[in-house]
Amino acid sequence: MQFAKLISIAAALIFSAASLPTHAAEAAKPLYERLGGLKGITLVVDDFINRLVVNKTLNKNPAINAGRVSSPPPYLKFQVAQMVCQVTGGPCKYTGKNMKETHVHLNISEKEWGVMAGEFKKSLDKFKVPAAEQKELFDVVVGTKTDIVTKP
Repeated sequence: MQFAKLISIAAALIFSAASLPTHAAEAAKPLYERLGGLKGITLVVDDFINRLVVNKTLNKNPAINAGRVSSPPPYLKFQVAQMVCQVTGGPCKYTGKNMKETHVHLNISEKEWGVMAGEFKKSLDKFKVPAAEQKELFDVVVGTKTDIVTKP
């Protein structure tokens, strides 16, 4: 009797595992694929950079505003898309400068970092990037914070 019950439970577990939703299989894919590949990344990055270049808080920082001359939006979009593609497991190779070298002269404050993060979140929400992927992406972005924020 116990053996039959054990077989029944085992069969139920096997059946359950075989019929798991594709969420588990989806989560096993690289973040790059879950973001929609280069197409999905470039759509979000395009929207994100468009938000940054018109943001009044960020443009009050003269160094950031001047940085728009040396890194105009199309160039910035390309560089950011390449970097996101690479760090999320995609086939791209980011060839730009490291984050510290790129941002040190911009005098970015903690407040400006928060504004940037808020704009990034708006872009991710606009394109309905799922919460799990947003968190994973933000974890990567937060890892660059110490190289970008240079003042309190």
